Amino acid sequence: MGNTQERPPGQGDGLGTKAEQTIPGNRTRSRAGSTEKPRAQRPPEKMATVANGNQKTAGQVGEKKSQDNKSRVAEDTSYLDAPAGALPPHLARLKNEGNHLFKNGQFGDAVEKYTQAISGCSDAEVDSPEDLSILHSNRAACHLKDGNSVDCISDCTRALELHPFSLKALLRRAMAYESLERYRKAYVDYKTVLQIDTGTQAAHDSVHRITKMLIEQDGPNWRDQLPEIPLVPLSAQQHRQEKPHSAKLNEARAAQKEAKKQEACFTSFKQAGNDLVRKGHFQEALEKYNECLQIKPGECSILTNRAICYLRLDRCEEARQDCDAALQLEPTNKKAFYRRALAHKGLQDYLAATNDLQEVLQLDPHVREAEEELEVVTGLFRQSLMDGATDKPRN
Repeated sequence: MGNTQERPPGQGDGLGTKAEQTIPGNRTRSRAGSTEKPRAQRPPEKMATVANGNQKTAGQVGEKKSQDNKSRVAEDTSYLDAPAGALPPHLARLKNEGNHLFKNGQFGDAVEKYTQAISGCSDAEVDSPEDLSILHSNRAACHLKDGNSVDCISDCTRALELHPFSLKALLRRAMAYESLERYRKAYVDYKTVLQIDTGTQAAHDSVHRITKMLIEQDGPNWRDQLPEIPLVPLSAQQHRQEKPHSAKLNEARAAQKEAKKQEACFTSFKQAGNDLVRKGHFQEALEKYNECLQIKPGECSILTNRAICYLRLDRCEEARQDCDAALQLEPTNKKAFYRRALAHKGLQDYLAATNDLQEVLQLDPHVREAEEELEVVTGLFRQSLMDGATDKPRN
């Protein structure tokens, strides 16, 4: 993806190279903050005749097509589970969702996903400067598309602090500088990009264009006014040349094939586990869910499903641990709260069970099982208090 450090497929920034070919100052904006000119008044909508003789307006036909397209997009969410460097699964999903939104032109929504991922890295204490750099660089690409050059520069600068000589961050920052007419800084970044990859045509074109502007602005001695151009280490240059394009493409295809294979295995194990639970074969189902977690260790639904097996096998402590892990991933997961309540009940921790059932009902007051279980656990809790009182020695 143009970062100077080679990364396996799925670990790059995930944004297409066309984002780096956009000429600053000649871009459209997404949704909020749009700078598009008001459109001329539309002529009356023409009627479109359909096969059964009924008529619909062109707008209605277009709306139906749009809804159909949205339905098709909503069906395929496999991209969310693509690997993303050293990011934990819940942060990788945010990054992948941001990439998907960017590719569909939803730059404002993509910014929100990248921002959540960046904040999540801090909360989870993720020690991966390169992955965090990519998140900042991706968010910068959204800002650039939306014409927010100031925030783009800020994100690119942070990305370069985390991962020096990242080509995409340099290129995006150069474009932002150019759009703000800060031509000297733009020139320096473009020249740095060309040290990393001499084949970046956008940088060649921009250097040629900016050189003319600087000559007009600063005269014959324009070079004396430039900031110092950093010297890119040889290692950063060589790394991009170690593998020919065909080799990298083959690696990408192999990784994609392996990812699909793993996804198919995961789906198969999960379905088999669910079928075994329905038949009451909890030990066998437990083994299938273990296989699932080998592929996707942070899959919340598998953790809550495995907790059912532990409960049925009277392994309440292990069920509680699985529910704890699920709630770390999804703090409002009703199933995890309910099943942890059952685990606490089995461990005779009735107060904790009561608290978890109350959490379920607070999230959804209509869960009848939780209401019924709460009555039972409350009774057991009161009985335990009475038993404790009668066991105390008298003075």
